Amino acid sequence: MTAQEVRLCGLLLQEHFGNVVEKVGTHLIRSGVLTLRALAHETKLPLDLVKKSLCVLVQHGMCTFGAGRRGPAGPVEYRINCERVFHMLRYPRYIYTAKSLYGDTGELIVEEILQRGQMTMSSTVKTVADRLTHNMPEGQSMDYSEVVSAFSQLVETHFLQRCPLASAGSSSSGAVDTPLPVATQPTEPESHPDCYKLPYINLTGQGKRRRSSEDGEADQCAAKKARTDDSECGDDRIYWQVNFQRFHLHFRDQAIISAVSCKLDQIFRALLSSYNIARPILDQYLSLLVDDPMEFVGKTGDSGGGMYVVNLHRALANLARATLESVVQERFGSRSARIFRLLLRKRHLEQKQVEDFAMIPAKEAKDMLYKLLSENLVQLQEIPKTPDYAPSRTFYLYTVNQLPTARLLLQHSYKTVGNLMERRLYETKENKRLLEKSQRIEAILASLQATGAEAAQLTEVEEMITVPERQQLESLRHHINKLDSSENQVDETIFLLKSYINSTQASR
Repeated sequence: MTAQEVRLCGLLLQEHFGNVVEKVGTHLIRSGVLTLRALAHETKLPLDLVKKSLCVLVQHGMCTFGAGRRGPAGPVEYRINCERVFHMLRYPRYIYTAKSLYGDTGELIVEEILQRGQMTMSSTVKTVADRLTHNMPEGQSMDYSEVVSAFSQLVETHFLQRCPLASAGSSSSGAVDTPLPVATQPTEPESHPDCYKLPYINLTGQGKRRRSSEDGEADQCAAKKARTDDSECGDDRIYWQVNFQRFHLHFRDQAIISAVSCKLDQIFRALLSSYNIARPILDQYLSLLVDDPMEFVGKTGDSGGGMYVVNLHRALANLARATLESVVQERFGSRSARIFRLLLRKRHLEQKQVEDFAMIPAKEAKDMLYKLLSENLVQLQEIPKTPDYAPSRTFYLYTVNQLPTARLLLQHSYKTVGNLMERRLYETKENKRLLEKSQRIEAILASLQATGAEAAQLTEVEEMITVPERQQLESLRHHINKLDSSENQVDETIFLLKSYINSTQASR
């Protein structure tokens, strides 16, 4: 792994799980594979803390384990799953997608499972129903059956899947719901025959409204009651997790649809029978797609009108190419982007040819080419006429290698996300006291509103935050929202570039 990837993994682990888990996870990334005692010795952390950290990482699928070099009789060795750590960067996107497809209920189901790593169906249904009931008007409640229906839809569309094996063994401290497994590494979820099989659960009733005074006690006894409740419902030790690959397929498909719809129109989102599209019009649209330079759609054979297929690799390559062109334009201007786009299309060009085709003066073209060359966005290839490589008898051709350039931009994107996260954490830390004061006042206001306090009391509490403090809070929230939005935008670039790189490697 590169230094930027290690740094980003550390920041994600620190933000979600704290400093101890971050230290254990980062050390595992740098070391590769370690036993429990070796990890405790090298990190200089108490053995109990290392066990708890590994429990958290295993619970969230970020750590794999298995027999070490001494075989099954030897100590278990642990390895970090860096790709799974990077998925935390995409948590808001997973939750938003679930909300757009399955409403508030689907959103909360995915959010709860992401927060806890893995949960039983009955536990998820109860938790989500309670949360929805808490936000409903007094006297209304969410029925368990509605949450079960949303959960079933997520499983049927493969956005949720069973964990490969129920955890076994005993936990050293009970830090997490699922104890650390024994030294048998689970298989891949897709290889499990019941990966998407819903269990029958005996669960009827409605969500319960928690009072603010009951929240602390409820959190303390939730872990103790979970296993008993699951066994009564009939799904004990059947844990569910988010199927990240299915979400990624959805993101990929939506990116391709968006690219096509921007160039043509919205008709390609889905060809439902209710659209009543005439055959001649459909043939025209298909011909446009096949003849389009993007080559997203190809045609094979002529029998029965031919077979139309989506060329996923070509689509991802074009999306990555558009991303590279956009980055060059933002960083170096439209003229440099014109040169970059020209080299992508023509493959190899001499400097004089670049000047002529791009219609840019020689001095400016030379400066732009050298700047792109210094940033490794453009490569220079020497083709000698004679074996002595004399400059007067050598062709100097500029070219763009899309795959290495995509890898370079991917590393820059990791660095950018890391910088954004560090800035957000710094802003939060610098204004920690003000944020805590705001949260306390909001909690007091919520408590007073629940007890039916008078407007004068509420106004008095609100005035505990002064006007300058309120302005500072608004400015801080604005900055943090901008940083969050920037992180999500850079993550979209990371997703497209990684999808293209993985597709290229798989096609070779």
